[in-house]
Amino acid sequence: MTITSHHNRKLKEIRKLRQRRRWRERSNRFVAEGEDLLAAADEAGWEPLERYCAAGSGLPGVEVDSDALASASGLASGTRTLAVYEERWAAGATGPICLYLHGVHDPGNVGTILRSAQAFGAASVALGPGTADPFSPHAVRASMGAVFAVPLARAPSTAELPGERIALVAGGGVPLHELAGSAGDVTLMIGSERDGLPDAIVEEADHTAHIPIRTHSLNAAMAATVALYETTRMARA
Repeated sequence: MTITSHHNRKLKEIRKLRQRRRWRERSNRFVAEGEDLLAAADEAGWEPLERYCAAGSGLPGVEVDSDALASASGLASGTRTLAVYEERWAAGATGPICLYLHGVHDPGNVGTILRSAQAFGAASVALGPGTADPFSPHAVRASMGAVFAVPLARAPSTAELPGERIALVAGGGVPLHELAGSAGDVTLMIGSERDGLPDAIVEEADHTAHIPIRTHSLNAAMAATVALYETTRMARA
């Protein structure tokens, strides 16, 4: 049976999951859209709770009239397929390389950081206070499927982060390459796009380091990517 009404109960639920963080947190579910993202979920072994496709597309899932499906989509051009998944949270952050995000407000940056974490083999990404929802539509799209591959953990404090905690502070501490080759687990701590890490969080770190650049700072996603590259490069060396 094909869904044809924009007011279908399931489509209304999908719109709520896309638009409201509290609804996602309360239901522990989120939405992913597009064939590439759903293929990434399939490859990572995530079973959708619900799966929908445009009528006549030949894709798996419950068929939905294209206009009705577009009404539930967050993409400007609409989508041919979307699915609802249950959120997954690890019991805690793990090493050997962990990224800790504190106050990273932009969901696009969070998604891009997840993509970099997957590319460089980070064992986990820990989400601290004030960080955007990694399961929001913008973050999921920006992750390019990494949200299904990188373990995510909630981290209300830094006390249980694994290994040596390195706070990245623009112009602060030592150049990162002086620390990045250290043996053992390490957590790279990334702060907000505008203000960086709070002083109290920096004080809790084992080390303070910076990425040598000619300008004042990098945005959070760029800083995380460069830090991951440097950390893994030195570890290989």
